[in-house]
Amino acid sequence: MARIPDAFIDELLARTDIVEVVGGRVPLKRQGKEYAARCPFHDERSASFTVSPTKQFYHCFGCGAHGTAISFLMNYDRLEFLDAVDELAKRVGMEVPRETQQRNANPDTRDLYGAMEAANAFFRGQLARSDKARAYVDKRGIAQEIVERYGIGYAPDGFSALRDALGTDPRRMQLLERGGLFSKNDKGHVYDKFRDRLMFPIHDRRGRTIAFGGRVIDPEDSPKYLNSPETALFHKGRELYGLWQARQANQKLDRLIVVEGYMDVVALAQYGVSQAVATLGTATTPDHAELLFRNAPDVFFCFDGDRAGRSAAWKALESVLPRMKDGRQSFFLFLPDGEDPDSLVRQEGVDGFDARLRDATPLSEFFYASLSGDVNLGSLDGKARLAERCKPLLAQIPDGAFGDLMRQRLTELTGVGARASTPQTHVPAQRASQATASGAQKPSLVRSAITHLLHRPGFALDLQPPFRFAVLRQPGIELLSELVLLVRERPDINTGALLEHFEGREELGALQKLAAHALPGEDAALRQVFLDNIVRLDAEALQQRREELQARIASLDEAEKAELRDLLQARLQR
Repeated sequence: MARIPDAFIDELLARTDIVEVVGGRVPLKRQGKEYAARCPFHDERSASFTVSPTKQFYHCFGCGAHGTAISFLMNYDRLEFLDAVDELAKRVGMEVPRETQQRNANPDTRDLYGAMEAANAFFRGQLARSDKARAYVDKRGIAQEIVERYGIGYAPDGFSALRDALGTDPRRMQLLERGGLFSKNDKGHVYDKFRDRLMFPIHDRRGRTIAFGGRVIDPEDSPKYLNSPETALFHKGRELYGLWQARQANQKLDRLIVVEGYMDVVALAQYGVSQAVATLGTATTPDHAELLFRNAPDVFFCFDGDRAGRSAAWKALESVLPRMKDGRQSFFLFLPDGEDPDSLVRQEGVDGFDARLRDATPLSEFFYASLSGDVNLGSLDGKARLAERCKPLLAQIPDGAFGDLMRQRLTELTGVGARASTPQTHVPAQRASQATASGAQKPSLVRSAITHLLHRPGFALDLQPPFRFAVLRQPGIELLSELVLLVRERPDINTGALLEHFEGREELGALQKLAAHALPGEDAALRQVFLDNIVRLDAEALQQRREELQARIASLDEAEKAELRDLLQARLQR
């Protein structure tokens, strides 16, 4: 998949007024040089969401949401990256480079989308023609409006209904097979994969049909649910059934309700609960968790109350836990024996189902109840066992109030604290981020230089190579060097784009905090502070080199002896 050039993105963000983009969706109030509002990504009473026209990025001091105009459109309007870029480009009169279009611009992939949509149209047409299928839909109480909203169809009985209707063109036949709509037996005979099933099209985040789920109509048939196999368009661990419809039905999603089956999603929608989605025959994956929280701050998982249901709930918790940033909430609703969301909402109505959601178990409660169920907290051994179980999981929670409170709860239960830091798999980078983030430490030259560079990226263009400071063995030097080189490679980059470069990396949190706070002063004065920092770091690098050479003076070769003489002479001339 081709990438949009960084230079184009930098120019696009430089031309875009982020205040205008955000202000068109969120009421902003001017506060000095910046703008403030209540954060649109989490519930709050005071305004902790700021938008900086000079840095061209937004930041919430409450939940940590941050980014550029592109990421704002992706999170607020729930657009894909390319769609957000297209929208901003239209606003400022730029044209996205055609050669960088993503894979759906590939004619072969575009034809595959077309074939899937043709199959969808076929199944929907067959529903209207089948007395058996319509009788089943009526029996389940699915209104025509819901049938239309979710595009429900019917795959006729027999082995070649779809193939006969759409497979006359060899090219179309090949595409349908690639889309997972045909199966092949040991003798090589091709036949329809879905037969005598109610069909539920699965849509991607742009509303395109990428796969299908089929439910049996006759109870004696099996399996009850049959999904499309993995294809070039469909990866079940990354998609959620009903998410497209939930986004269309709700201007803003305050919650998402994860259920097990297609019929649960449809039945809830029938009764006005339009925020339900379903995983596609698989456990909740990390990709699912990221997708859920990207669309809503509160996520409810509905599972059976038996052992299998609680096991599925725990797997969901493991995927959600590393994504529990402040402002996000997860709950677990365990259903009575023999009930599912479909049956409950029919018996109790939407008010009854909402009441159950309000009483759902918070993630924190489910977490400690699950891990302490077989532990005797009245003994030191039991407390130690619980602490050891909890610590590696708690270390996955992002920094913030939720993580602090979860660790505080462990201390209340066991008397043992849990360190907030994650395992140090990348020690130099982690130390760098800690050095820049800790306000308790004495401000260092490195931290000061990074801070100035984040607020005024163009300062890096005033530096002339070689960059002697880059060899210093100090926390944060690698990060400072990377920032300098990044700005010199992308001269038009702004603060927001700089931060996006570090998205997904452990340094991001530290950089985000430094960039979010004001750096008072005129440009000329700030530039001089930055340049002075670099001069002093260069001097420390020379001192480091002198000490290295002097430490092994007896073994120096002629070139190193000459270098040492020059370094000593330079120090005397200062």
